[in-house]
Amino acid sequence: MKLPPISTESELNTETLFRYQVVSQVLVREATGLSRANAVSEVAAAVQIALDGQWRLVSTRTLYRWVSAFELGGYPALAPAQRVRTQSSVVLSEDFCDFLRQQKKADLEASIPELILRARVLGVIEPDAPIDRTTVYRACKRMGLPVQKRKKQRGRDSRRFAFPHRLDMVLCDGKHFRAGISRQKRVALIFLDDCTRNGLHAVVGTSENKRLFLRGLYETIRRHGLMNGLYLDHGPGFIAKDTFDVVAQLGSLLVHGEKAYPEGHGKIERFNQTALNDLLRSLDRHPGVDPECGALELRLQHYLRELYNQRPHESLDRQSPAQRFAADPKPLRFPDSNDELRERFVLHRRRRVSQDHVVSIDRTHYEVPRGYSGAWVVLRHQLLDDAVRFRHHDKLITLQPVDLVANARDRRGARGAQPDAERQTAPPTKTAAHLLFDQEHQGAVTTDGDCIDPSNKEDS
Repeated sequence: MKLPPISTESELNTETLFRYQVVSQVLVREATGLSRANAVSEVAAAVQIALDGQWRLVSTRTLYRWVSAFELGGYPALAPAQRVRTQSSVVLSEDFCDFLRQQKKADLEASIPELILRARVLGVIEPDAPIDRTTVYRACKRMGLPVQKRKKQRGRDSRRFAFPHRLDMVLCDGKHFRAGISRQKRVALIFLDDCTRNGLHAVVGTSENKRLFLRGLYETIRRHGLMNGLYLDHGPGFIAKDTFDVVAQLGSLLVHGEKAYPEGHGKIERFNQTALNDLLRSLDRHPGVDPECGALELRLQHYLRELYNQRPHESLDRQSPAQRFAADPKPLRFPDSNDELRERFVLHRRRRVSQDHVVSIDRTHYEVPRGYSGAWVVLRHQLLDDAVRFRHHDKLITLQPVDLVANARDRRGARGAQPDAERQTAPPTKTAAHLLFDQEHQGAVTTDGDCIDPSNKEDS
């Protein structure tokens, strides 16, 4: 058997070694009795690991080419071909390349199709010359010309911040997880104090929405008092208009972190990782975990109160968040009463009643009493229980969503019909037929009970 030629050190590069490794897999499979087609198919279907640790896939056509080159020239034939690279383009003319340099120098924002069109108009290239935009793009890349739109530099102030006292700023973020043997999707909203890292409260729902956030905010204020500000991301429950209105009515500030900048939420994101490792990952596929939101809330609140808040924290000089929160000299601010706090979560909405006595709030239709069609009314929307109330005849009534099925089966009242009591007391009206019958067929007695004389015309 003729041995392949000896390779020099210059030929021992990583790409050649990778190709030799892949070709060896094909030849070993052939040695076991597989046909070349089957051997190439198996190797092409597998993921190859290059010498730099990257995963690569090699096509069937490439494998045939590499195996043929190895059989003809041995290991040196697997080396990548040495190409003479041009600094501009082999296909495009030098005049057109000079034109590209001049135009890009004068107009950096000009696109590749615009440059080709300018060249046709100015006569640099023929009007019907087939110029591929990809070829022009590659030529510009070789010549070092800018081919991408320049992004504006953001004036980002990325300094770290920390507030000095408790409840100066409260952080909130949602963490999605799965719970129970059925792997139900759940989301937990965690309220974290920025200064003390104290876990204030946690609520669990099936999706991240404004109602879940506002309920968690209400319960957090009841337990720990009002906060000066809230720092949120751009989740669906955090950017809702109702959230802005409620936070404004509470007298707090609302700050949204910058999009696509997770470093701005470093504290709450780090807490999410800790909660995931400590608790949330153990809830997935566990047969003893109740996936109901109330049961999961109980677990999370117990974790915050009994484990996380009691654990020494490195950024707090080895104090626990509960110790730092309790030792803060800033007094807590609570509302005067629970009724006053709930009133802060009420929004007054002005709506116009439709002709079929319906108003709409958040894509839900509510039925109002009859008599208000076409009128503008003010509704009280309690966001905590999602109840819509309306003042009718100096009485606050709760509106119910429209029951279309019940309305379809309910009897319709006659338009302008009088009540039965009025109908009974009203005197009967005689029609023309009734009057004519009375004239032709008189009664034997009068209304007073006297007999009627037929010869007396006046009586008749």
